[in-house]
Amino acid sequence: MSTTRRTNVKMLAAVIGGSAVVAMGALTMAISQEQAGPATVTSSGMTVSATSTQETPPTAPETTMAVPAVKATPFGGAGS
Repeated sequence: MSTTRRTNVKMLAAVIGGSAVVAMGALTMAISQEQAGPATVTSSGMTVSATSTQETPPTAPETTMAVPAVKATPFGGAGS
């Protein structure tokens, strides 16, 4: 009885494994056929909008050093 049961388990595992291989192959074929279509490239003429403006950059930075508006106390209350 043990030998028959072991054979049945091996057969079931083989069927499940084979089914998985067939399913992966079918999925691979479906994905590769979906991507194999011809690539269509559509292009339109380049347009320049009337809202683009060009300015000269400032000679000096607007702020020399950034300072936070609010300073929190450090963790644990240490420091100033």
